[in-house]
Amino acid sequence: MAFDRERFAARRLLTCRFVLKTIVDISAFPAIDHPGRIAILKSKWYPEVVDSLSSTCVEVLRQYGYTKIDVHTLPGSLELPLAARDLLAEDVNKEIDAIICFGVIVKGETLHFEMISNECMRGLGEVMHEFRRPVVIEVLPVFELAHAQARAADDEFNKGIEAAAAAIEMIAWRRSIGC
Repeated sequence: MAFDRERFAARRLLTCRFVLKTIVDISAFPAIDHPGRIAILKSKWYPEVVDSLSSTCVEVLRQYGYTKIDVHTLPGSLELPLAARDLLAEDVNKEIDAIICFGVIVKGETLHFEMISNECMRGLGEVMHEFRRPVVIEVLPVFELAHAQARAADDEFNKGIEAAAAAIEMIAWRRSIGC
């Protein structure tokens, strides 16, 4: 039997799509004593996707006792690092337990995708290290909008669940070591 490159590529793509979708079991997450505030920053682009991620995240955070959840809509993903820095710089009483960022950046014909993706990730990493507070990044750099839509579907694979999970786990871990 000859090697069928097209069939192999189709099977590989199917396998990759399956592998990339993981379910996060939130049932065993630690309870957060005295939850503080969570700030959600979201890009205004592709609101149907970003709003699905954000609202799913808020649902999970509320299940774990968070009632103070501030949601801020920004011009784009490039503005997320500055907004995160501003919020944490003004939070002198350290009430913000974590910042969660949502956005979608779709690859086009120019280098805009690479520039925005790289600067957004780098900037948010800097903010996290500077202020020593979790900054969870669910900015989806995708080649097609359908890829982002699949990750924001109304199902157990929604990346908003993963964002909330990462925030809760980091908050619990940091508190366990005295941070």
